Amino acid sequence: MKIKPIILSLITLSALSCGMSTGGDRKDVKAPSPIQLFNGKDIVDWTPKIRLHETGENYAQTFRVEDGLLKVRYDGYEDFDQQYGHLAYNKPFGYYVLRVEYRFVESQAKGGEGWAWRNSGAMLHGQSPQSMLKDQDFPISIEGQFLGGDGTSDRTTSNLCTPGTHVYYMNELFTPHCTSSTSKTYHGDQWVTADFVVLGDSIVRHVLEGTTVLEYTKPQIGGDNVSEFDKNAKTDGKTLKEGYIYLQSESHPIDFRKVELYDLSEYKKSPEQLNNVIQQIIK
Repeated sequence: MKIKPIILSLITLSALSCGMSTGGDRKDVKAPSPIQLFNGKDIVDWTPKIRLHETGENYAQTFRVEDGLLKVRYDGYEDFDQQYGHLAYNKPFGYYVLRVEYRFVESQAKGGEGWAWRNSGAMLHGQSPQSMLKDQDFPISIEGQFLGGDGTSDRTTSNLCTPGTHVYYMNELFTPHCTSSTSKTYHGDQWVTADFVVLGDSIVRHVLEGTTVLEYTKPQIGGDNVSEFDKNAKTDGKTLKEGYIYLQSESHPIDFRKVELYDLSEYKKSPEQLNNVIQQIIK
């Protein structure tokens, strides 16, 4: 099956990092129920942070809930003007599987950059929204980038971007800002389900349709590609073991119908249980 090499690799890495053998772990552990980060009704458990605006100000109702969907819209903007927005869930996590169902819709906001057409993302291991400055463009974080196709050209999704961060990719420190996944292209307004397996500061995998399309290790603070930040929030070289999850607003309307998280923290010292649970979640 497609998922088998993914899980075996997770067992190996977890066992090495914890210094444990897998022989004594129970194999019949039941996967936890998902935490619905988006409840389908409101965003009271989330905090918006939009560039040029204070933390907590949902400028022009950029983030809204309508018809049971969490929507990102720009009908209240005269011009996008690089007002990059991020919506942070109000609790940090470290070991988890995050599942996001999204679709791009409508037309890009006036003033949006060309690269931001059908562009959004889920930010992982992010700094708290309260630690972001008013004019800061992006949270210091690891981004699982969402891109939509134009109906003709190839354009991968679930890519990696690194605002104020580095990772190890293919066993080497990766310092460029972005790298593409191996995903297929998702054209039009179709719904896409993106999974992210995040295991503290050890490994992160981007998964689509049960197949890993990108993987990397050792997420840490470092590098550029973030501006107007508080220097106290950026300690280069610091490993990222946990952080806040954000959804992005980068000038193209997008809908989210599911944002759920499987908390794996209780299994992180039991590699075989961790393997079993992830197998149940990602099918």
